[in-house]
Order: sequence, then structure tokens, then C-alpha cells
Amino acid sequence: MIPVDTLLTFLTASLLLALAPGPDNIFVLTQSAVHGRTAGLAVTFGLCTGLIVHSMAVALGVAVIFQTSALAFSLLKYLGAGYLVYLAWKAFHASAEKIPNRANSEIGLGKLYRRGIVMNITNPKVSIFFLAFLPQFADPARGSITWQILLLGGVFILATILVFGAVAILAGTLGRVLNRSERTQVVLSKLTGIVFLGLALRLATTEH
Repeated sequence: MIPVDTLLTFLTASLLLALAPGPDNIFVLTQSAVHGRTAGLAVTFGLCTGLIVHSMAVALGVAVIFQTSALAFSLLKYLGAGYLVYLAWKAFHASAEKIPNRANSEIGLGKLYRRGIVMNITNPKVSIFFLAFLPQFADPARGSITWQILLLGGVFILATILVFGAVAILAGTLGRVLNRSERTQVVLSKLTGIVFLGLALRLATTEH
């Protein structure tokens, strides 16, 4: 069993990492501003579902494949970049009527949830980061490394939910005010498209 003080240290580090500006929290921020707080929370839970996959990949050793195989790494990152370009294209072509900030938004919470999953699991850097970060807090003398890694992954996911959830609520509240104007809706949609393109470029140019 991992000592409580180790878990608290890991939780603190995870909270700080979640607060650092990055593709995922920017993604939550833009989706919350355009589609509302609930949508942002749906994206957050989608991203965290992807983190479960990465945690299991590290625990089972699958992440090593992405660290050692340039082909596997490149295939996954280009798949992720292509998906982000697709989202950017949809954002650029959205009209004010298609992006209202209300509960019955055309996008749908399920679609936003799946969007978060796809964005997270198609970023091989997350698996490699977990591969480097999580084992530092595991100790073979304290039992199964697999279960320790899964526990640490769960703590990291909890930290992510807390931080990204706060981002979703704040951005969604601001977005509700901004989305009262159709012109502002269109501008926000274009900005979202630019963010998606930036994230796609960043992912596509990531070195192995």
C-alpha cells in the first residue's frame, strides 16, 4: 500500500500539473465557453476516461511500445492531429444558430464526452508522461506495482476532475454571458477553431 504522505505529495504534484496551461485544459476552457458549463464537464469526464486508458497502458506495460516504436508513436499522433483539424473545420463552419449556449445544444453531451476521450487517447505523449511520472511514486516493496500504478492514475484523475471542473464552471459562466450575442457566438466559434488548429499543429510536430 502506498503511504499517505506519498499519496498527498503525488496529489499536490498532480494538481499543479493540471493547473499548468496545456492542450487539455485549454480544450475544456474553449468548449465550456462556447457550449456551457455542463458541456465542459462532459469534456472533462471524457478526457479523464482517456486517462484511465493511459493508466492501464502504463500498468500493463503497453505504453513502452509508444516510447520505443517511432512508427506507433507517429501513427497515433497524426491520427489525433487529424481529428483536431476536423474539429477545427466544424468550428469554422458553425453558425450562431448552431452554437447556442443552452442545455439542448445540438452537439450533445455524449458527443462532447466522446470528443474528450478521443482527444486524450490519441495523444501518445500522455502515455509516455504517465510512464515517466507514475512509477516514481511506486515501490515494489509495498506490493503489486500494477495496482500501485492504477491507484496513482486514479489520484491523478481526481486532481484533473477538480481542476478541469473548476475551469469548466468558470468558463461556462462567462460563456453564458458572451453567448447572448450572436456575433459573439460566431467569434467564439472561430477562436475555438483556431485553438483546435493550434493543438493539432502542436501534436503533429511533437518529437518522439
